[in-house]
Amino acid sequence: MKFRTITLIFSLCALAALTTSVRLSAQQEQDQPSYSHHAKLIEFDAPDAGTVSSPVCAPLCGTTAYANNDLGEIVGSYTDTNIVPHGFVRTPDGHVLSFNAPGAGLGAGLDEGTVAYSINDLGVIAGQFQDPNLIFHGFVRFPDGSFATFEAPDAGSGEYQGTSAFNINLEGATAGIYVDASNVVHGFVRSPQGKITSIDPSGSILTYPCEETCLNQAGAIAGYYLDASNTIHGFLREPNGEITTVDAPGAGTGGYLGTIAGSINQEGTITGYFADSNNVFHSFVRTRDGRFTAFNDPSAGTEADQGTAAFSINLLGAVTGEFVDTNYVYHGFSRSPLRTFATIDAPDACTASGCGTRPSTNNLQGAVTGWYIDANLVAHGFLWNP
Repeated sequence: MKFRTITLIFSLCALAALTTSVRLSAQQEQDQPSYSHHAKLIEFDAPDAGTVSSPVCAPLCGTTAYANNDLGEIVGSYTDTNIVPHGFVRTPDGHVLSFNAPGAGLGAGLDEGTVAYSINDLGVIAGQFQDPNLIFHGFVRFPDGSFATFEAPDAGSGEYQGTSAFNINLEGATAGIYVDASNVVHGFVRSPQGKITSIDPSGSILTYPCEETCLNQAGAIAGYYLDASNTIHGFLREPNGEITTVDAPGAGTGGYLGTIAGSINQEGTITGYFADSNNVFHSFVRTRDGRFTAFNDPSAGTEADQGTAAFSINLLGAVTGEFVDTNYVYHGFSRSPLRTFATIDAPDACTASGCGTRPSTNNLQGAVTGWYIDANLVAHGFLWNP
């Protein structure tokens, strides 16, 4: 399922290529060391999830949790033993409900099917499905189990083309991407009434609204785009359609260098990540008025392909993401509004190079969901409560 991994692939390639010379904010020096407390981490799997990795679905074979809402509901996808992806929603009491969007491909061994990316506080879910012709379609799933499916008007109808919904806000607006007939990736926003508007910043040759927490209640959207010189830029699209480029101070240009905006909260604060000239990753927070603060988890490595990447920010300013240590093992982190850090490690995560724990989103209470990879290279969901 190509869209299910395109963000991971593009973002990680961008991180590996980023060569920025960054002046870290003075606020970074006030960040506090990582700490341990009595946070509770729950590992979970969809009941029918497969337990063996396969090249067809790797690295996301098994259960992958993408988003949680303020009520404690979690959504994501899992692959079953026949390598068919299904969407799921996990209730606050731990019950996991599987679902398939109407028209989703269910062929064994084909990695077609359904992926749920985002859930709002009314329990409405947005995501994508791939049909038997390998075309992608967006969907909204309502709490009663009914679906609305949709296509961006200019989406292509060939294999691995189509529409994917990544975000849904409390008003019912959605945002995501579509791939046109020329295989060009564009962003879109869909109103609660179903009107779809394309998003392409000036000079973009590939536009990508980020996933899960990148459309706030006001309708502002965060993401990133690629220009003709192969420079990556973050962007902020206002509800009125105005687009502002978001470049972290010192971000490089060319060679797939630049800035990735990864999340926007209700106040318009954006978090994301970039890399310095030594390919060490750093995270940032950008306030509504454009001020940047760079930060690193204190336990992050400082060599090439190590460092810190922020993925989600909640209303109070708590940030979650991942860091790579000196052994190239991945760990989750939660950075409080007071700039203290907690490390998030699933007990059963693999501890070899390239393995570990990957948070995805945090809710108003600071609870974090995401996934980890075990020693058999199978993904499992987790919920971390501060």
